[in-house]
Amino acid sequence: MGSSAKRKKDKKKDFQKSKLKVGKARPKPANLTNTSFTSKSPSATSQFSHHVSLLTSRTDSQRRDSLSYLTTAISTRPTNAPLQQPVSVLLPKILPLTLDGSHGIRTQLLKLLRALPTDDMEDHVEQVLLYIRAGITHLASDIRTSAMDMLMWASDFAGNALVSCPGGWVKTLKSLMAAQGWPLEITTSAWSSGKASFGKPGSDGKAMVKSLNALASLLRAGFDDPLQQDLEEGHMVHGFPLVDTALHLVSKKSNGFAYLNLFGPPRDEESQMYEDKEKRQEVFQRRFQGSIERGLESAKQEGGEVGRAAAGVQKIISEGMNDYDALS
Repeated sequence: MGSSAKRKKDKKKDFQKSKLKVGKARPKPANLTNTSFTSKSPSATSQFSHHVSLLTSRTDSQRRDSLSYLTTAISTRPTNAPLQQPVSVLLPKILPLTLDGSHGIRTQLLKLLRALPTDDMEDHVEQVLLYIRAGITHLASDIRTSAMDMLMWASDFAGNALVSCPGGWVKTLKSLMAAQGWPLEITTSAWSSGKASFGKPGSDGKAMVKSLNALASLLRAGFDDPLQQDLEEGHMVHGFPLVDTALHLVSKKSNGFAYLNLFGPPRDEESQMYEDKEKRQEVFQRRFQGSIERGLESAKQEGGEVGRAAAGVQKIISEGMNDYDALS
């Protein structure tokens, strides 16, 4: 009996009109949804990290768009503002795209690398050069061509650091000669196979010109002597008695004693650091000059853009090696 009366009372309660009192708000229904929350927009740092993680996506367009976003974010950051992520964190994520099969992704990668601060990149040029050499000797001709563009970019912003790092001089020259199809030995049998193929018919000329230009940029950096320039500037600024001041200053490099290889494994001739112009000239004359000059003579016979590019490389060699005899 008691439960029946309770049910009747509850039923009446549903149809009763609640009395409102002055100064008090109307009571909220039991099934009310709270909409007072506010959504937080993602921060610029979190978006940057998100796009970095998308660089390993399987979709070409997603990788390309992420590279484009990173390039824009780095280029438009405020002046003197630090990078959203350090270069040491970014490079292991973006450098593998050097060997990506999509031309658009490789082009966008080069734009991103150009946007990075050059001062930070010089300390990591050895890491960059590993992927450049892998691209130069790749089986796909378009990947080889893109790697030539990266080599010219690296030679422009960090020429001395590039040719002075371990393997930067000998290994890179060997990679370029392999891309051209030039053997190291000057023998008739070694040169009977002809030049290397650069992909589709009609594209050999442009690809060979780019390869010769990459070789020219590397040789120009290798035959340059920034230490001598510093000494000349020191003489002009200071003069006597502050002579050869640059030789006695603390190195500006982060690893100024890396050439001693105190804690690393033993290095062979190819992996050595050739920080002096004279050492690079000696190795070049002993191992590469004869084969490269023979290959350039063959390229000059083709005429056109290839011949002009080969003549430009030959001029760089003659100017860079003209003082070697006096030193040897």
